[in-house]
Amino acid sequence: MTAAKRVAEGRRRSLLAWAAMALPALALGGANRASAQVASAPADRPREVDALLGAWQRTDGNYIILVRSVGAFGQLEAMYINPRQLPFSKAVAVRDGDALRLRFELRAGGYDGSVYELRYERASDRLVGSFYQAVAKQRFDVVFERKVR
Repeated sequence: MTAAKRVAEGRRRSLLAWAAMALPALALGGANRASAQVASAPADRPREVDALLGAWQRTDGNYIILVRSVGAFGQLEAMYINPRQLPFSKAVAVRDGDALRLRFELRAGGYDGSVYELRYERASDRLVGSFYQAVAKQRFDVVFERKVR
């Protein structure tokens, strides 16, 4: 088996294991988020989760979110690059009705308490939402486009 096939098989097994778990509702915070959950049906999870993996670049600059993996309860292994790498203190993906929402929180490098709240738009393959810059106390509308899968 080639290295690429081993990686693909490992990813497939990881996604299948994740899909098999019964997941509790995860709240994003804010209005109408109490009913959010990771996914409504196990068959939906692998395709949606796989869509989140990769590097996403903000359209208004060199800000990059790198999603490396998705854990059993929607936790994302993700990194913020601007231009140096910063870990997210919290990163999670949840289902909210038909929407797949993501929340990334920073606690380092001049971003203490800053939060990205995004939703995945399958048709355009983009992440769209807002960024709250806690230090400046400002909110910005943002769009991320896929840079690398």
